[in-house]
Amino acid sequence: MKIGIVCYPTFGGSGVVATELGKALADRGHQVHFVTYNQPARLDLFSENLFYHEVSVSNYPLFDFPPYELALASRLVDVVRHEQLDVLHVHYAIPHASAAFMAKQILMTYGIYIPVVTTLHGTDITLVGKDRTFKPVVTFSINQSDGVTAVSQNLKEDTYKFFDIKKDILVIPNFIDLSRFSLKPKDHFKKAIAPSGEKILVHTSNFRKVKRTEDVVKIFAKVIKKIPSKLLMVGDGPERSMCEQLCRDLGVTDNVRFLGKQDAVEEILSVSDLFLMPSQSESFGLAALEAMACKVPVISSNAGGLPELNIDGVTGFLKEPGDVEGMAEKAIFILEDEERLAKFKENALAHAKEFELSTILPKYENFYLEVIEQNKAKLFNQQL
Repeated sequence: MKIGIVCYPTFGGSGVVATELGKALADRGHQVHFVTYNQPARLDLFSENLFYHEVSVSNYPLFDFPPYELALASRLVDVVRHEQLDVLHVHYAIPHASAAFMAKQILMTYGIYIPVVTTLHGTDITLVGKDRTFKPVVTFSINQSDGVTAVSQNLKEDTYKFFDIKKDILVIPNFIDLSRFSLKPKDHFKKAIAPSGEKILVHTSNFRKVKRTEDVVKIFAKVIKKIPSKLLMVGDGPERSMCEQLCRDLGVTDNVRFLGKQDAVEEILSVSDLFLMPSQSESFGLAALEAMACKVPVISSNAGGLPELNIDGVTGFLKEPGDVEGMAEKAIFILEDEERLAKFKENALAHAKEFELSTILPKYENFYLEVIEQNKAKLFNQQL
């Protein structure tokens, strides 16, 4: 198949999933064309089956804001026509699904009928999409898609709850490449971080309010009173400076390292003992899955799709968002006993294997084929 993928080219979950999916599809022999405004963060173009098409946005002075959606739609028309794509797969509803719909309508004037698959990732539904400004467009774009997927059952239910959706939504969970995300021999790194054998807690995110990164620091401040430990904060974003100040206020600065954005996050996870994800909302929790694949148990909120990933009392523990005391208590419970910690680590890896790339990838391939065949049948019926 020739597959077009539209995504945000950032470190966010939707961009990471879209990029890793495209790379895996290319490895399986499919021709994959990425269409976005920057090369995706994890996209390695050293493959005969991977292509990148940049979306250029006009800086014409008439516009107060660059018309990205129009530029994207035009670029999609160009790529579909000249690369003869079989299907478009857009990740994140805003503005990709609406741009794909516009491109599809334009392509029809050229006698080209291309099916569009939209994957919902989370905040495009639970946060941005619920905004009254966008809700009619999001609803229309989803309903006009030829196929719709969601990354968790919870997100599927929220989509039906918040929007008047007539389409069937197929749940295809996020996935993990266990050839990359696995426990690496990084003992020298661990000794550098924790020279006296301290436990290492880790958090990775884009440091937005929804991630409750200040809660991560508060949890750690309680843990370190009982367990000698270090905290690694991976990523960057608007809440970082407040977290740094909170570390000073709570007197834990010397035991916390802010590492910024990291490509080789699996190496950091490989030296970690516990992953903290106290988010207010998570449609799936890809960062937690990456941790589990590296044998790191998870303390998380019970928000969104996290209970589908983090099994309470097995791979870690779930608590209500904002329950800093409860999360700290469970973190101490896991870390204070070596045998107990080892068991949680084994459980985390075992459950992560259920989301292995080789298991999830065929679900997307089959769905593409189903949508393509449905599109052909629809055209055939229209021609009768």
